[in-house]
Amino acid sequence: MGRLEGTKVRLRPLEPAEFRRVFEWYSDAEAASPFDRYVTDTFEGFVRSLGEAASDPASLAPRFVVEPLSSPGAVGVVGHFVSHPVLESVELWYLIGDPKSRGLGYGKEAVGLLVDEVYRTSAVARVGISCDVDNVPSCRLAEGLGFRREGTLRAALFHHGRWHDVHTYGITREEWAARGPRA
Repeated sequence: MGRLEGTKVRLRPLEPAEFRRVFEWYSDAEAASPFDRYVTDTFEGFVRSLGEAASDPASLAPRFVVEPLSSPGAVGVVGHFVSHPVLESVELWYLIGDPKSRGLGYGKEAVGLLVDEVYRTSAVARVGISCDVDNVPSCRLAEGLGFRREGTLRAALFHHGRWHDVHTYGITREEWAARGPRA
């Protein structure tokens, strides 16, 4: 797994020194927890999942660190996974764990780089994103990249003691290519 570089961020593999910090983002109430249940049972299980991710297309482990070009160091992570055993589609996820780095366009560029990579390295015709309906910044990110809202799955995700609705977004290879080069 190599590096991908945009105008604001680079995506690169996680380094062992970053494992603990990324693991902590998964259960941080300000980062992922309000909108998803990313909590991994143990740190050891998280590290094991990182090692198994390369050979497991369904792995939810991070595939890349998001690192600003202006200042080295991880501010978030992104990943992709095959979510259905029959449907030929890849789902993306993203998390800007560093609170000071949210709202600066890092997530949007990182996801765009990841879409480019998925289409470059696979034959899938569709890439998807699912967002808790209450996660307005995540929905805006998907829409800002040209993803279309394809529907809402009612009561599809249980966390924090209740069922949450989830918007599903998708963009086809042709739609992505028609957007032209991204700056």
